Amino acid sequence: MIPLKIRDRRYDSSVPRFELSQTLLIDADDTLWENNIYFERAIADFISFLNHCERTPAEVREILNEVERDCIVSHGYGLKSFAHALVKTFERISVEPITPELHHAIHGFAHTIATQPIQLLADVEKTLEYLAGRHRLVVVTKGDPHEQSGKVERSGLKKFFSAVEVVPEKDERTYAGVIARHQLAHEHTWMVGNSPRSDINPALRAGINAVFVPHNDTWILEHEDVIGCEPPQKLLVLGSFRELAQHF
Repeated sequence: MIPLKIRDRRYDSSVPRFELSQTLLIDADDTLWENNIYFERAIADFISFLNHCERTPAEVREILNEVERDCIVSHGYGLKSFAHALVKTFERISVEPITPELHHAIHGFAHTIATQPIQLLADVEKTLEYLAGRHRLVVVTKGDPHEQSGKVERSGLKKFFSAVEVVPEKDERTYAGVIARHQLAHEHTWMVGNSPRSDINPALRAGINAVFVPHNDTWILEHEDVIGCEPPQKLLVLGSFRELAQHF
């Protein structure tokens, strides 16, 4: 389980069902389908390929995390940014210069992620089908528009959503924009996702409700304490995506 703390435990997973129509903003990666496990495999292969003689795998990973933070600022999210981070990490710690052949090999680790099929998480399709008959569903995902839109198309889940929002970052301002564009009522709007940093905390700060569905392999850069909320705002913490059907 993700080592996260919930700073303010004013939530109740036994909250009764919300019979009135709600709007559920739903994250995609690691909420609807597997994503980070493929990046973790690529990183493990990269570290093995690097086979650094002085730094441990954990030290290499920490450097990669730092480089990824910088690359997000300059290149955003997605496979291109990830590939750039791998190259920059190699350049920072390798004793040999990067050649065109090495550059191609390193980019190959990112390419393996792009070729992975969409693997839906347990009961996602069945749960979405049920929820779509009762509430308004909107995908809110961050990253490269082409990559993320392609995932939604390939997943076969697009039919359950009234809209797909692909944003460069998920922060309080982003959620305020989504709320305004779709003319949503704060008290009847929920953000559903696995990331405290991108899904839960900024949504709560924007004044809407949230449903935290932890994923065991959430990206380390998305880890953060869940801030909690004050009534009448609501925060649910569920054990799985399928549990949404018990509340909505």
